[in-house]
Amino acid sequence: MKRYKILIADDHFVVREGLKLIMETNEQFQIVGEAGNGQEAIDLIDEVSPDVILMDLNMPVMSGLEAMKILKSKNCPIPVIILTTYNEDDLMIEGLSLGAKGYLLKDTNREDLFRNIESAVRGETLLQADMLEKVFAAREQQKAPTATRAEVSLLTEKELFILQSVARGFRSKEIAFDMGISERTVKAHLTNIYNKLGVDSRSQAVAVALERGILHM
Repeated sequence: MKRYKILIADDHFVVREGLKLIMETNEQFQIVGEAGNGQEAIDLIDEVSPDVILMDLNMPVMSGLEAMKILKSKNCPIPVIILTTYNEDDLMIEGLSLGAKGYLLKDTNREDLFRNIESAVRGETLLQADMLEKVFAAREQQKAPTATRAEVSLLTEKELFILQSVARGFRSKEIAFDMGISERTVKAHLTNIYNKLGVDSRSQAVAVALERGILHM
């Protein structure tokens, strides 16, 4: 059985220890490094070669978002899962736009933690519906962007439906069943969506569509 290597970046010792205790209950995962800020996380990557990074957003010296920007500029393929709290909605949106594969509350349960990591190592983006509802609610309280006619018509009706389903946390298999099409067709539509929006992941597609006012929840 392949063991997946995890790097935890969080400036709170208690959070790191709690995650380690949970991870130790599953032989599939191995903690290979701990960082107290974004710079330490970047410095550790070459040394420990993690399969997934659990990244806090607010850290001293260098924040998780700053670290993610550097990783993106280097085309680093290692998936990042954001560790967040209930009052970081705007930061979470920015993290998604930087390509985060998912996000977890720091008091997340064991099942959600493992499910998010498993999705990330498969190259998938797992967007939890309850967390997204909170993000979208916060966005609605701000001045909503108005999409131009060209932007509105950028995506087809099917593509909009698929992107909205992705934003609500549905996977390709579930979307395919709901639409009565094959999973391969759903993935082909997603590729078209990525190309039209100039992104390369589900999380980025959702974030960009929200920012442009193309997608409304």
